[in-house]
Amino acid sequence: MMNIYKKWMLEHEKVYNGGIEESEQRFKIFKDNLILIDDHNAAENRTYTVGLNELSDLTDEEYRSYYLGLKFDASHQFVLSKLASQRYAASSAEILPESFDWRTKGAVSPIRKQGECGSCWAFSTIAAVEGINKIKTGELIDLSAQELIDCDRTVNRGCKGGFVHQAFEFITRNGGIDTEEDYPYQEADGTCDATKVNSKVVRIDGYEFVPSNNENALMKAVVHQPISVYIEAGVWEFKNYVSGIYTGNCGTVLNHAVVVVGYGSESGIDFWIVKNSWGKNWGEDGYVRIKRNDVADIGKGKCGIVSFPSYPIKNENANVDVDVDDVAGGVRR
Repeated sequence: MMNIYKKWMLEHEKVYNGGIEESEQRFKIFKDNLILIDDHNAAENRTYTVGLNELSDLTDEEYRSYYLGLKFDASHQFVLSKLASQRYAASSAEILPESFDWRTKGAVSPIRKQGECGSCWAFSTIAAVEGINKIKTGELIDLSAQELIDCDRTVNRGCKGGFVHQAFEFITRNGGIDTEEDYPYQEADGTCDATKVNSKVVRIDGYEFVPSNNENALMKAVVHQPISVYIEAGVWEFKNYVSGIYTGNCGTVLNHAVVVVGYGSESGIDFWIVKNSWGKNWGEDGYVRIKRNDVADIGKGKCGIVSFPSYPIKNENANVDVDVDDVAGGVRR
């Protein structure tokens, strides 16, 4: 097992500042995780596998603290439950595709890696905005999560967590958002760059919520655009997910923001295609397939995925293109 540990450390470029003592502590955590992984994969009738990844030296508490950047409480759930739009309300008369995937249509940017910063809410936001912008304008533009982390501070708290709908509100009121290239990700809280926040490359016209607790409504919404969702991801099976259709233990204590980019079925099991922000070495090249239409999860869906889906609105086939130098001089093009 020590040989496996050393190989894993090299693969993930792990260096512990605490020296031998910390390395021994991490080895113990790693070993405990590996035992759980082996036991899981040895069991019969599993629909998904788990395995070693970059998170395998973290305790469950550390994992939740570093990577799950959503702070939900009852007051938020009550308010959001009142805000659903009927735009994507499902009708029994509608026939939806059996499967759908925005990746095949060029509306999904490459997987990114949030690192040990609770910025999942920012990555979920920009993925949804990138998607609708591609659909409306034909351009897939990588947008800045760092701008949201640094500048969207009315309610959201950067690496300490936030909400997708608040980030949609920020982009709307700001008149747009900058690119990843111009305002790159730092994996840490920073000071808002007053010049770059005025570079409004992609804009949206607002946001709405999909009718909650309705998987048919989420399917209809996903056919029209990538949809931001909140899930419970705090269990070790999700942390160590490698492949397959995730049917593991999870409830509806929402603590992570991701994006649904499609859906499908395999071997009689329906699933959602979900884009995560933990790098390409996690899951299925950065994605997870979460079970859809699970009888045991009727209501809020597996891991609470249909609790509060939301999406940006973009009405026109155009973006705001601002010359930053002109903004500084008081002229807007």
